Amino acid sequence: MLNRVNLISYCDELLDTGSFKDYCPNGLQVEGCESVAKIVSGVTASQALIDAAIEHQADVLLVHHGFFWKGENAVLTGIKKRRLKSLLSNDINLLAYHLPLDAHKKLGNNVLLAEKLGVTIEQFFAVNEIALAGRVKEYTGSEFGQHIADILEREPLHIDADRAISTVALCTGAAQSYIEQAIELGVDAFISGEISENTWHIAKENNIHYFAAGHHATERYGVQAMGEHLAGHFGLQHQFIDIVNPV
Repeated sequence: MLNRVNLISYCDELLDTGSFKDYCPNGLQVEGCESVAKIVSGVTASQALIDAAIEHQADVLLVHHGFFWKGENAVLTGIKKRRLKSLLSNDINLLAYHLPLDAHKKLGNNVLLAEKLGVTIEQFFAVNEIALAGRVKEYTGSEFGQHIADILEREPLHIDADRAISTVALCTGAAQSYIEQAIELGVDAFISGEISENTWHIAKENNIHYFAAGHHATERYGVQAMGEHLAGHFGLQHQFIDIVNPV
């Protein structure tokens, strides 16, 4: 059995959480049992994932999207009450790592998505070097869209451009605003999870391919890799549970 404090300390150092200005607290969000042996990981601390963690007798629920987001209502009512009650009643620790897990150079969502898509990384950019750019074998827009769909098992929204694709920038999740920095880099395509209304116009007027590949779909890999890393490092059990979310 591993002491919770040692696990959290290791995670915080591994992901360099103190270097990030984030929208939520990173690290321990809900305190549970002191000694841990089993980690369940998943993208978002929804009730469905919490219920699955309870079913799998987890001591730690490790997620990318946790609780206590900046600007949200602080009262403990409704779904927030039910989620917290479920965790506290079952003595489960909730650990959440947001931007630090996106940006990590080995376990992060962005480098792992790049690896899966066959992107040879050439540089990192944006705050905390959270986004990246690199090269792929040459594709047409439709071919690359199908490639993304095959890898993520989800068809991306594609804004087409009049150019082949051999250079790509990406940042998972709600990173659509980084498209303008991607344009400055001169890449042929930019990939994020979500899209905004003005993204269409920015992409079209700059003749860059844009792929909105899904917030959940692009952010499944970091938390899974981190769970596997912790299990191997500390000799813990780990189970990744993917709660389907088409967004």
